[in-house]
Amino acid sequence: MVGIVGYGAYVPAYRIKAGTIASQWGDDIVAIERGLLMKEKTVPGRDEDTITIAIAAAKNALKRAGIDPQKIGAVYIGSESHPYAVKPSGTVLVDAMGIGPDVHVADFEFACKAGSEAMYVAYSHVKADNMEYALGIGADTSQGAPGDALEYSASAGGAAFIFGKTNVLADVLYTHSYTSDTADFWRREYQHYPRHGGRFTGEPAYFKHLLGCGSILLEKSGMKPSDFAHAVFHMPNGKFPLKAGKTLGFTQEQMDQGWVVNLMGNTYSGSSPTGLTAILDIVKPGEKIFMVSFGSGAGSDGFIFEAQDKIAEVQDLAPKTRDMLNGKKIYLDYGQYVAYRKKIRFGE
Repeated sequence: MVGIVGYGAYVPAYRIKAGTIASQWGDDIVAIERGLLMKEKTVPGRDEDTITIAIAAAKNALKRAGIDPQKIGAVYIGSESHPYAVKPSGTVLVDAMGIGPDVHVADFEFACKAGSEAMYVAYSHVKADNMEYALGIGADTSQGAPGDALEYSASAGGAAFIFGKTNVLADVLYTHSYTSDTADFWRREYQHYPRHGGRFTGEPAYFKHLLGCGSILLEKSGMKPSDFAHAVFHMPNGKFPLKAGKTLGFTQEQMDQGWVVNLMGNTYSGSSPTGLTAILDIVKPGEKIFMVSFGSGAGSDGFIFEAQDKIAEVQDLAPKTRDMLNGKKIYLDYGQYVAYRKKIRFGE
């Protein structure tokens, strides 16, 4: 049995409402909320970046794993917003966490599926007996250009997963990846903000890859949607995962807990790994979880997990995702948001 032995998330307390952004640019807030099914998003604090978010999530994962950090043989951080162009985010994390120096470290990039990419490789190392434990993290402080549609949804948060073979909380039953060269979203070197293909990001990008990966994962496993208690998909907004899940045959009830980060919490539109942590917080032993990510460029990673008895013992050992979303909130006006995200640049 190979699977998750520790998991954790981190969500910043700072928020900005969609109405605040809409008011700044004269957009129709009713149309925005109806179109995105979002009311607010998380914003990183002045002293928060991908590294600090990854460390906070990894500390929560370590609390649930209860292992010696020196036993972690690999650390992979996936993000589209690493703070350094040349210097791995993982090098800071291993020192902060007491991991290493005998550890393999790498930063991954694949837009919004960089986190599941890190999870996939960490899991594969343990499955291949290369090491006892491996840590895969997805963390982001993604941005959208001022006035761009991405401003409403590009937010901040992170999720961390320690994979191992002993005291498994949720074992990995099946995996699959699906990738093609689809230029729906990109950012060139030295550009501050990503560009995207508007509606093109939907059908030929998000839905083609997520549904392709999900369909093959069901076929591989010989399972059907009704075999799963929970399902979670990448959440660039509220509508896309709902449509994708229903197309694959999942019900809204199966997706509700994973959506805590999007519809119920109305905040963090983002990665399926973060949604997975919300599910792991409430999943019962024996229940199966279906997860498919999406990253522009474009590709999807799929996982099928089955919760084990030990999951019930660790769910309360670290902050839960829903509690972080619904707990302390510090709302920013647009000027504060611009300052926090360093959208005003001088001498450039």
